[in-house]
Amino acid sequence: MNYIGIDIGSTASKVCVIREGAEPEFRVMPTGWNSKITAGIIREGLEEMLGSLEECRIVATGYGRISVDYADKVITEITCHGRGGYEMVGRDCSIVDIGGQDTKFINVRNGRAVDFLMNDKCAAGTGKFIEVMANRLGVTIEELFDLAAKGTPLPISSICTVFAESEVINYMGEGKEKEEIAAGVIHSVATKVVALMQRKELMDTVIITGGLSDNAFFAGLLSEKLHRKVLPMQNGRYAGAYGAAILAQEKFGK
Repeated sequence: MNYIGIDIGSTASKVCVIREGAEPEFRVMPTGWNSKITAGIIREGLEEMLGSLEECRIVATGYGRISVDYADKVITEITCHGRGGYEMVGRDCSIVDIGGQDTKFINVRNGRAVDFLMNDKCAAGTGKFIEVMANRLGVTIEELFDLAAKGTPLPISSICTVFAESEVINYMGEGKEKEEIAAGVIHSVATKVVALMQRKELMDTVIITGGLSDNAFFAGLLSEKLHRKVLPMQNGRYAGAYGAAILAQEKFGK
């Protein structure tokens, strides 16, 4: 039996396949404009990979989870991200998951989410904010972080993405260095993420999941602002899909 987790997020869709006696396999693709189409493409890819889904049990999670009509079960992203992050780090932990449209904070004990918060009221402090600012500066997200690592941050005080973008435009008009603007953007995101995390008690181990999970610079910035170590995770962007696959194995495995 194969166990599959599918995490259809607002920006990227992740898949984890657990085959008996093998290491988990991960795949990612852009979600696109229609989650149902994305779910269909994922199904085709899985059938090509596995031959058939008859000997598979599937759990779907994420924003587009209801679009995965071939899933055996649908589970919320808090539960799946919590379980996946726990398995990746191997112990109780606090997880900050920076997604395309929201940021989640989850405390996990014994593989179960026991407390969480979400910032889903504004794009500031999320991947979308970073994407908008990178586009405004004419760079990729990776280039934005590279620039930020070299610059002294300019203050970006607005909590609204539209107003923050206006601040960036003003800095550009004043001829400020691109490195300084980029540093201001990334420091602004880190400050907002830390403010969310500080609303709850932190576990001894703190990790990042989501699209920025393997970014050592951002992990270091969070550590600096939080005054404690925050661990980047190499495969952290797959935490939701991994957790979903593990839960499929637990619920449907013999």
